[in-house]
Amino acid sequence: MAQATFQGPVRSLSGFISQGPNTVAAVSTAAVTLDVANYAGKLINITAATTTITLPALNATANPASSGPGQDPNTANNLGTVYTFFLPTAATAVKVITGAANFLLGSVNNAASAGAASAFVADGTATRSINLDGATKGGVAGSYFTIIAVTATQWLIQGELIAVGSPATPFATS
Repeated sequence: MAQATFQGPVRSLSGFISQGPNTVAAVSTAAVTLDVANYAGKLINITAATTTITLPALNATANPASSGPGQDPNTANNLGTVYTFFLPTAATAVKVITGAANFLLGSVNNAASAGAASAFVADGTATRSINLDGATKGGVAGSYFTIIAVTATQWLIQGELIAVGSPATPFATS
């Protein structure tokens, strides 16, 4: 089915099914910048052990009055965009970064196979990246997290990371 645009809420009495190869996107290169058309709403498998993934710039501007009744289906506003990341294999240096004036807000749990676990918080005003090392900062196979565009300057992050050794914060200001 081609891409469809609806105005107003959509209701399904039997749910929605996302299935097939187009519901999963792979990141297997050294660097990638995400976009809504190719990555939003899909499971993003990070198969590269070393990569830098850049989130798109946040755009919270309203639709112009010239867009007609309802919302413009071609709007550049990306609030509500959801990116879900999964590591099917261990990472050694995976970094997901925001734009220059955008920040991560939320938390991830980081648990080691030995039983040690910690929750780490991204403050929403200085934290700009999550860095997975396949060791103490998480990124062991099975780690996953979700990042959602929530305001003009903030991305909400939530997730479950798997570490080796004593868990350490995966968050950084750069």
